[in-house]
Amino acid sequence: MPTVHKEILINASPDKVWDAARDWGALHTRLVPGFVTATETAAEADGTPYRMVTFASGMTLKEVIVDIDDERRRLVWTIESPNVRHHNGALQVFPEAGGCRAVWTADVLPAAMAEAFAPSMAAGLQAMKAVFEA
Repeated sequence: MPTVHKEILINASPDKVWDAARDWGALHTRLVPGFVTATETAAEADGTPYRMVTFASGMTLKEVIVDIDDERRRLVWTIESPNVRHHNGALQVFPEAGGCRAVWTADVLPAAMAEAFAPSMAAGLQAMKAVFEA
């Protein structure tokens, strides 16, 4: 299974970046405004939270929240889409000299979708960096 791995250094405290990342319903206002234009939150019948994410391209994806780990500063989600057979995404924030490192990984099937996700993930991290270094 292809794994897409992207990371970026951000000149901001890891706690500040994590606080925005863990606020999983506020992508469009706190973490990556402009890259994401809207985020709507809801829950499945069993209580599992999800968000409908609208990207600047106009594409909307349903992202089911799998885990929010405050100790590891790690958010995990999966995408439900007819075009994606499997997706496991994770954003983790690590302390780094002078700021933090944001690491975004996605395990994706089919392989062609991994190739499609990679540029968007890089652009999302650039948007995140711009927010916190503004």
